[in-house]
Amino acid sequence: MRSSTAEGRATPALDEDTDRLRWEVAVAASGIGAFDWDLLTGELRWDDRVLEVFGLDRATFSGTIESFDAAVHPEDLPRVQAAQALAIEGCREYAAEYRVLRPDGETRWVVARGRAVPGPDGRAARLLGAAFDNTAVQDGEARVQRVLEAMPTAFFHLDHEWRFTYANRVAHGLLGNVTQRLVGGVLWELFPAAVGGDFERHYRAAAATGEPVTFDAYYPAPLDAWYEVRAWPTPDGLSVYFNDVTDRHAAQLLLARDGRRTALLAAASEALTSTLDPEVGVGRLAQVLVPEVADWCVVTLVSDAPRGGWRERLRDVGWWHRDAARRPMLDRYAEMRIPSLTDASFVARALAAEEALLVSSGATAAIERVLAPGEARALVQQLEPGSAVIVPLRGRGRTVGLVSLFRGADRATFDEDDLALVQEVAVRAGVHVDNARLYAEQRDLAAALQRSMLTAPPESETLEVVVRYEAAAQAAQVGGDWYDAFRQADGSTVVVIGDVVGHDVAAAAAMGQIRSLLRGIAVHTGDGPAAVLHGVDEAIEVLDLATTATAAIVRFEPGAEPGTTRVRWSNAGHPPPVVVDEHGQVHFLAEDEAGLLLGLQPDPDRAESVVELRRGATVLLYTDGLVERRDQSIDVGLALLAERLGALVREERDLESFSDELLLRMLPSRREDDVALVAVHLR
Repeated sequence: MRSSTAEGRATPALDEDTDRLRWEVAVAASGIGAFDWDLLTGELRWDDRVLEVFGLDRATFSGTIESFDAAVHPEDLPRVQAAQALAIEGCREYAAEYRVLRPDGETRWVVARGRAVPGPDGRAARLLGAAFDNTAVQDGEARVQRVLEAMPTAFFHLDHEWRFTYANRVAHGLLGNVTQRLVGGVLWELFPAAVGGDFERHYRAAAATGEPVTFDAYYPAPLDAWYEVRAWPTPDGLSVYFNDVTDRHAAQLLLARDGRRTALLAAASEALTSTLDPEVGVGRLAQVLVPEVADWCVVTLVSDAPRGGWRERLRDVGWWHRDAARRPMLDRYAEMRIPSLTDASFVARALAAEEALLVSSGATAAIERVLAPGEARALVQQLEPGSAVIVPLRGRGRTVGLVSLFRGADRATFDEDDLALVQEVAVRAGVHVDNARLYAEQRDLAAALQRSMLTAPPESETLEVVVRYEAAAQAAQVGGDWYDAFRQADGSTVVVIGDVVGHDVAAAAAMGQIRSLLRGIAVHTGDGPAAVLHGVDEAIEVLDLATTATAAIVRFEPGAEPGTTRVRWSNAGHPPPVVVDEHGQVHFLAEDEAGLLLGLQPDPDRAESVVELRRGATVLLYTDGLVERRDQSIDVGLALLAERLGALVREERDLESFSDELLLRMLPSRREDDVALVAVHLR
């Protein structure tokens, strides 16, 4: 399989086609470096970039596969050799990611891609490919891994083959009775009891539909435990968060003796998990608890706002009355009651004590006494509560909400079983709200960081510039889409749109680097679009940023005739800008030959095009999320964009409204990708 000789086989000549193939593969791997392993002679050839990655030179590299094996980390070598063998046996693609132990003691990560090339007899004669240093990406992933390891919730990730690619410390702790090593194993092989049950059904449904799922399921011995599971599809597989909720299910079994209560708990869970919006889910609890537990109910959320009094932190998000005739009265009471609460109110006391507060009788008079004079008092008299209980919703070490339940005087007061049931619902609701808030905080932080790098466009007497950025709907996604608009020293306005390859924090960081490089080069040199793109190419190579990106640059200059603007543009693998001229006609600023992506290789021959536009025209730049979907090719998306633009022009909207409406008409309700948009109107 790895032999360097073969009887009766002629060594194929490395002709021009083979040379071209080797360099095409190198370019496909971002142009970092190429290798050529002659399987008949055993000779292994590396270019200078590969030698640099391995920390070797022509004198220290023996040119044999044994020299390569000696440099690969011993733990990774068997996996790399297996990938080589698979490619050679079938003359197929080769892919590997491994660590290299350099002579200077440094460990580097390397990504290699290639394929085996057959000789005249049809068997593999060469293994050609490319390799590049991926250490920076691995370092970024390591930072993410540290965050995941610090999470109190178990987390693991599965690839499209249902193989574990990562599991945090908590996940290993919860699943350790089955296997001590998760990563690399196939889910259905490590956990055969999951096959055919709730786990497989929900996981496969999430993967097939692209929609997140939340469910509870039981796994038998040796785990013998119930788990609360939340699974989110991602572009590279399935991310799963889960908690051991065996104790909670034991409590549910005790309550199952009462069928009514079991049904109510199920309804509460459905209300909480049927939406990703915590306010909507918790607000629905009012209708779940009424009339089974109470005659009427008010559900309140408590914000984390550091400023203001305790009343300013409260917001009623759901209420319901069993009597339809009294619901308008309750609507008004929910509107008025929080400003009327005094420091002696039962709500304030429950918040301070962080435990349930019961008013077993005489609730109408008791509540009136702790309300400020006004309409809320009169409404309580009409609602006539006989007993009440206020139960805090507790998250991780904090109160995130309250459930206030009321019964009329003709109904028995709340007993211990009622309190236990409501507190069980409150536990679920509290954890649900807290998890949603923690996720929202992380998501908003990442989005704010990304948005902070997207500055407002410059003001101009001749140009009106409107920018828009829409984040993907998937959870915790940040990406590399960006826009920019600025002036050069000669007064020309430059507008840029771009997209760094990837959809994660690393892509957002790379976006910031490339955006800053492009802006700095354009302002310092004053060059046109093509020269600026070439400068960014050179900077990426010199700084060894190991990233690729698409970009389109458009520069607006005074036209040759009055009432015109000269538009000069260059494109690096990005969707073409589109123009709506002064007559409402739509056409794309397409080039004869699309330029290479930034970061593939320095391209001194980047094309630059020029067109004269009259006042009243609009130029639109956008990222591929506007026109491309998993189920829609970019050509179909571009045709749809032209159609929607034509319809919008006839509506004669201002540029702000025009941009908002275009996004509304082009984007699905659940977006798979970020979208950046810049619209420039020639005044």
